[in-house]
Amino acid sequence: MAKTETEITDETLEAFFAAGRARPPEPGAGVMARIVADAEAELDARMPNPVRPRPAPRSPGVWTRLLDGIGGWPALASLGAAAVAGVWIGFAAPDRINTLAGGRLLPGLSVSDTGYELEDLLPGYSGFEGLAEESTG
Repeated sequence: MAKTETEITDETLEAFFAAGRARPPEPGAGVMARIVADAEAELDARMPNPVRPRPAPRSPGVWTRLLDGIGGWPALASLGAAAVAGVWIGFAAPDRINTLAGGRLLPGLSVSDTGYELEDLLPGYSGFEGLAEESTG
């Protein structure tokens, strides 16, 4: 590539600056009308459906506030798992739990030790025996 040196004098440089400060030519009225028409057509094509006002957001319901107060879905899942485990342990007989633990939890426990008699559940049941005898006899 050949290196060409051109000497730029102050007069040449001033001519460049004067040309830069000069007013550029303006496009004709027909060109500007076509540009504006194209721009308006493009805007109309890109315009989405008319914007409808959104309804005011509803306040959160009771269940949503309760769920947020508990700590969200993870906390609710933990509570559910704990409840299911509690129901399972509550329905499982203590001797079965002791058997699963290898007899180490409650030594000497048998079903007869923990079983309830009907009088324990209904304290006044013994009084009904006399009524039953009177009605049958």
